[in-house]
Order: sequence, then C-alpha cells, then structure tokens
Amino acid sequence: MRTIDWVDGAVEIIDQTALPGETRVLRLSTVDELVAAVRTLAVRGAPALGVAGALGVALAARQFADDEDALASAVHLIKTARPTAVNLARGAQRAADLLPAGPDAVLKEALRVRDEEIESADAMARLGAALVVDLCGERPRLLTHCNTGALATVVGGTALAVAFELHRRGQLTGVIASETRPLLQGARLTAWELGRAGISYRVAVDGAGPFLMARGEVDAVIVGADRICANGDVINKVGTYAHALGRGRDRGSGPGGGGVAGRARGRRRGQPGLRCHPARPGDRDRHRPPGDPPGPRRPPLLTERSPRRPVTPAGPP
Repeated sequence: MRTIDWVDGAVEIIDQTALPGETRVLRLSTVDELVAAVRTLAVRGAPALGVAGALGVALAARQFADDEDALASAVHLIKTARPTAVNLARGAQRAADLLPAGPDAVLKEALRVRDEEIESADAMARLGAALVVDLCGERPRLLTHCNTGALATVVGGTALAVAFELHRRGQLTGVIASETRPLLQGARLTAWELGRAGISYRVAVDGAGPFLMARGEVDAVIVGADRICANGDVINKVGTYAHALGRGRDRGSGPGGGGVAGRARGRRRGQPGLRCHPARPGDRDRHRPPGDPPGPRRPPLLTERSPRRPVTPAGPP
C-alpha cells in the first residue's frame, strides 16, 4: 500500500486525519488541494512531505503550463505550505529545477523522488533490523515515538520499517508506541499500522517511556528524525528528548524480563537508541538545534478533542 502516489494525472494520498476510524483516499488534482492536504496534516511525515512537494510541482507544471507568473506563485505556495518541513521545500525545489524542460521532465523527477524514498525505506528496514538484533539479540521489544511508518513515507517507513522487517523475520516480540501529544500520531497512526501488520503493540503515554525503560520492558528505542544538523544533532518531536534521557539510565531485568540481551547480560547501562532516517534530511547550515522551534501547535490542539473520533484503533494486545 502506497500512502502517497501519482495516479492518472493526480496525487492520491491516504487521509491521515481520518485514521484510525476510516481509511479514506483523497485525490488531489490541483495545487490548492495539495497545499490544503499539507496544511491540515492529511499528509505528514518528512519523507512523505518531500514526495508531496515534488508531486505538487508536477501538478503545478500542468495546471499553469501557460502562465509563468501563476506557476512561480504555485511553486512558492507549495514550498511554504509548512514552513518547518524541510523535505517539503526540498522535494518541491528538485522538481521545480526541471520546469524549463517541461511538465513531463518535472513529473519524471518527482517520481524519482518518490522512488528514492521507497528504496530508502527498504534499505533502512534491512540494515536497521540487522543492527537491532546485533545490539539486543532476537525477539527485542522496541519503543518508538510519533509515526515513522508507511504513512510518513510512501511504503515501509523509517524507524517503524525496522519493526516491520523484524516481524517479517519472526524476530520481534512487540512494540510500545508512545502516544505523541498533541496530535497523537503514535496512538492513532502507529497503532493503526502495527495492528494492520499483526504486530503485538501497546500504547503508552509519552511520560511513561523512561519508566518502562527503567522497569526493563524496553530493549531498544528507535525513532525517526524531522531534521539532522551538520554536527549530528537531531530535531524531532519534543517527546523524543525524554526517551533519549530515559535510555541513558541503568536498567535491570524488570518484570518484563529484559529481552534476550537483557537476560543474558543482566543489569546494564541503558538501552540502545537508534535514529532511522534517509541520508538526505540534514541541515548543512545548522550546527545545533536548541534554537529551532519545535513546530508550535494551535492552542485548541491542547485543549479540545472530538468525543466522536476514536483515538486508538483496536488491534493485537
């Protein structure tokens, strides 16, 4: 299942605002429709936004083929639809660089952006799974934050792709998904993807992650990244920081047993922490992230929630 793609002259996406209650496909035929989907988070996730940016310019190249001013305005609108989304602007620019060659060349480049993300997801799944088994032994229990599955890319994912690959190999015990406030990407989206894959999962409140690590119920923490600074620092959802601090503490076997590696080695210093991302989202001009705003949200997201919409989908215990 591709969560964003080019289909018969339009962009089709899975509407992430409808999940987990409804699996709805949106067909975006104009630049305005695509920009609205980006702004409402119907499409989200750094790699997916890069693809959306590129495909959006392919739409623009067709929609405004005879109006250079309108085309330039449309490209700018796409690139700035979410100011904190680096991949969106980069994907759009890659496609826009081919505008002098015509709409077909623009579409070819946009599809290349899509295909690169698919290839990256496959590589991250294979390499990440091998690394997790090497660090933790077989049947690890993973903790992840936000949503880094196919919904955030095209297929597979980044960090969550590692869990899917371990499950495919029969080498995964289960996943703890932290809820990820205020938009609940973990509770709504990661839980939905894990359930569809038949992977055993639990949803934990964001603040419970370090506690579960201290109890020995987590063998590795694996997350994605919104941006990577030139010095290797990571910009990601704000809850990632607590998990990073938590994994640095001593841990024991705990009630959960500590996994294969934990049982073999007994008490040890923390859990392995892995960030899984393509090589491309780095900010070469950024050397430290603390001054970067963590994507401020509208106040109602913290104070209002529809009682009619389910938050977490039913799935394996």
